[in-house]
Amino acid sequence: MEPGTRGDPQCPLRWTCKSTQKLAEELSARGHLVSARTVAMLLHQAGYSLQSTRKTLEGTSRPDRNEQFEHIAGQVRQMQDRGQPVISVDTKKKELVGAFRNAGREWQPKGQPEKVAGHDFPDEALGKAIPYGIYDVTTNTGWVSVGIDHDTPAFAAEAVRRWWRSVGQQVYPRASELLVTADGGGSNGYRSRAWKVELQHLADETGLAIHVCHLPPGTSKWNKIEHRMFCHITQNWRGRPLVSHEAIVSLIGSTTTSTGLRVRAQLDTRAYPTGIKVSADELAQVHVAPDEFHGEWNYTINPQRS
Repeated sequence: MEPGTRGDPQCPLRWTCKSTQKLAEELSARGHLVSARTVAMLLHQAGYSLQSTRKTLEGTSRPDRNEQFEHIAGQVRQMQDRGQPVISVDTKKKELVGAFRNAGREWQPKGQPEKVAGHDFPDEALGKAIPYGIYDVTTNTGWVSVGIDHDTPAFAAEAVRRWWRSVGQQVYPRASELLVTADGGGSNGYRSRAWKVELQHLADETGLAIHVCHLPPGTSKWNKIEHRMFCHITQNWRGRPLVSHEAIVSLIGSTTTSTGLRVRAQLDTRAYPTGIKVSADELAQVHVAPDEFHGEWNYTINPQRS
């Protein structure tokens, strides 16, 4: 099996990266005439199968991780009981725009697959798509702003602003508060000064007290938007090349489920430059009130009263 053996040499559990054909050749060279098919059969009989990696390791558990999830659940229930909006936000994976291969399959006439480029080099003219999503936990509806520039705090806040103007204020005409649940990093991370400054602008414009609860670091897959909206969008456009920004918006907007999910999408063509620094003085102008429990993860940004 050498030199293709893997695993801890002191551990009885070891494996190999060699193919059944290579194993058959090694055995035949040592006088054991056997075919690759027989090697595969013997491996199956021994309880082996072809395995891929699986994302399950979370790393070191953060202190109060479970307590933070319980805190978020409690905040969501309180807001819903008061008839106030609760949204889950995040940026979906950036996508190349153009006739590129997209994982998955769809029904086509036999022998007539969709033709796509043989490489994945970005098309400079078409660029990329950056879908930032807002999922309304109460109504099971979604909104996606498809950006074309950069995933910045300004872009994230603008997506929430567009959702509120187009959907939120119609659904919640008497709202005075908004609860946002978000990942701990990225454009809406809890360490981002610019995120808080942009939320202050949004609070001032809407008059809403914006409560923010961040998921503990390393737990982004538990964000509601991931498994209640983004996964269905991915399934809806699986196997189809994302040939234009308009096609992406259309595919997102046509996403539905049997449980009632409806999604709206809009293209955001604005530029969002990176590298913008927020000074301590600018941060001091944000009316942020940290919660008693993990104030770095849970806080409220109140509108400035004129």
